[in-house]
Amino acid sequence: MFSYLGTWQLKRASDKAALIASYAGAAGQAPISLAEARRTTAAEQYPRVRTTGRIDPVHSYVLDDQIRDGRQGVMVYAVLLPEDGSTPLLVNRGFLARVPGAALPALPALADESQSFSGLYAPPPGTGLRLGGDALTRQTTWPKLTIYVDLDEIGRDFGRPIDHRVLLLDTDPASGFEREWTPQILPPERHLGYAFQWFSFALAAIVIFIVLHWRRPKPESR
Repeated sequence: MFSYLGTWQLKRASDKAALIASYAGAAGQAPISLAEARRTTAAEQYPRVRTTGRIDPVHSYVLDDQIRDGRQGVMVYAVLLPEDGSTPLLVNRGFLARVPGAALPALPALADESQSFSGLYAPPPGTGLRLGGDALTRQTTWPKLTIYVDLDEIGRDFGRPIDHRVLLLDTDPASGFEREWTPQILPPERHLGYAFQWFSFALAAIVIFIVLHWRRPKPESR
């Protein structure tokens, strides 16, 4: 059992390393169209896409309790309405630092016009522990605050289904946001450490088994 768990953690480390490499490699790729990405993207792929559309100027969502470089802040999401009329797409505008306990920072303004957007077409962040149910429906002012990103809940709140992935926008110093996209996951090194622990337990179990079952020769009777 210990050996199986150690092997499982090694696989997890390998999968996480591949995920990080996929994110890093995608940033340097030539972008493809959003329509093509929707047709061809496999679960483990994170293509860079380009699309044209308009950001909904009202419906924004703020993911609270985010940490970057030891600073507390928020991730700001907006709804992109593609020019071709296809399914709306949630876009991550980036990170804004905030003072703990203070009001939300002012969000940089959005241009209410059709424009080109490019970034990584990636799964949404993990939802983690949910408490209190869907808080979006209980809020009446915008932007709405949330502690996790659930695309089904956002789609119901927005009034239209939302794409199952999000667009992590390319870096733009003029945007007012920090954009450094890496998967928010346990690093491969942590899984390697867990694997070492499980294999150590396996070795300890073998040693204990040998010690307990070692039969010493009986002394000859006289």
